[in-house]
Amino acid sequence: MNIQEIIVVEGKDDTTAIKRAVNADTIETNGSAISEETIRRIQHAQTKRGVIVFTDPDYPGRRIRAIIEESVPGVKHAFLAKEKTIAKNGKGLGIEHARDEDIREALSHVYTPNPNFKTEIDITMEDLLLARLIGHPQSKQRRNRLGEILNIGMTNGKQLHKRLAMFQITAEQFGEAVAQLDQEDQNE
Repeated sequence: MNIQEIIVVEGKDDTTAIKRAVNADTIETNGSAISEETIRRIQHAQTKRGVIVFTDPDYPGRRIRAIIEESVPGVKHAFLAKEKTIAKNGKGLGIEHARDEDIREALSHVYTPNPNFKTEIDITMEDLLLARLIGHPQSKQRRNRLGEILNIGMTNGKQLHKRLAMFQITAEQFGEAVAQLDQEDQNE
């Protein structure tokens, strides 16, 4: 699998995992305190080849993603579920621990936020409540699974509505994903 865009990852081990799974170039942020020089490199990469942000599904990874999104409009995003990034020994989390096929799968479902997106979407906060994605004891687990189904990553309740809008998830896509969640709950 050849990737045209340059993939932004957190560190050397992530680069090793990416290069093992696909043919791609990377830029490493070396942590969540992204330097101005690194931001300039990402901006340059975006103008030349495009950029895919592929960070760990944890707080530092989400912080890096937000900083890049703010500084480099139009970057694409790839997400991996937390459970697919846990080290074999259970002591660590990150892209570097993911299986090659999971990395390829995530990179085949890249999202590009639309800079002209309308902030109003057909999915309301009431819809999130009715789908038990907020305000319910199982909301966190359901949001995490919804993020996997829609390939939009993990979110908290407030972020979910914003991310659904950012990635232009339609009411139909949302409804299908919630139906899948409900079906999975019944099968447990």
